[in-house]
Amino acid sequence: MIVRLSAEPDRALVDSTAGGRLASLVAGGRERLVNRPQPGSALPMVSWGSFLMAPWVGRIAQGRLEWRGRAAELPRNEGRHALHGAVFDVPWTVGARGAASVEMSCPIDAQRWPFGGRAWQRLTLGPGSLRFEATVTAAEPMPVALGWHPCFQRGPGEDLAVTVRADRRLTLDAELIPSGATVPVGGAHDLRAGPALGNRRLDDVFIDARGPAIVRWPDLELQLEFEAPLSSVVVFSPAGSVCVEPATAWPDALRLSTAGVAGTGQFVLESGEELTATMTWRW
Repeated sequence: MIVRLSAEPDRALVDSTAGGRLASLVAGGRERLVNRPQPGSALPMVSWGSFLMAPWVGRIAQGRLEWRGRAAELPRNEGRHALHGAVFDVPWTVGARGAASVEMSCPIDAQRWPFGGRAWQRLTLGPGSLRFEATVTAAEPMPVALGWHPCFQRGPGEDLAVTVRADRRLTLDAELIPSGATVPVGGAHDLRAGPALGNRRLDDVFIDARGPAIVRWPDLELQLEFEAPLSSVVVFSPAGSVCVEPATAWPDALRLSTAGVAGTGQFVLESGEELTATMTWRW
């Protein structure tokens, strides 16, 4: 189902069948998101719109999950790894909806996440703003993280500037798996002053980030306002877009926290408990 949201002069489309994602945002008179899957993408469903990542974010190395004496193999959807959770490519059920807001929910498939659970989200459009709310509810004790993965459009010949207020980033291996070590931001990886991206091809995890993050087109500035428990931001900048992804935890946070790495943002829920986060875009 395509749900149309309107708060003049701004408009949005939400596709409940495609992972409950924000499929389009027309703000300042033009489309701001990549609004269709991109040809040639290794995983087309992560190349467009803005979707919820849950109950984990980023990559889980080799799809291996070990927690409290329990081991599981998650479906691998990016080479050897499990990427971006279990709800971004499944149908969501639309609940309450209005001219400018929609609520959706979906079960978390136990074949993709052995603990099950349920995800819920609400999107609310206003003139010059869009609010995202999300909750993961545990059916049994489980680790959990959530975040958002928006793909912002970069038009032909157009440069974007991105601000991320973070002083450190994770070190990643050749397959973008974090070691647990961190380094100060610097050079092309320092986004604190809001530089133009130019030809930078980033795929970085910025930690202990402070909101807002900012995406700036020549004609519009969009601020991604967030606060705890959202604490890390991934920036991915392929040729035609930029993804700026606030999340509650690092990629592969469960493995790292189990190994004794501090500050990963990994949450643990008991049965019936919830993890909730909100993010607001303003332009």
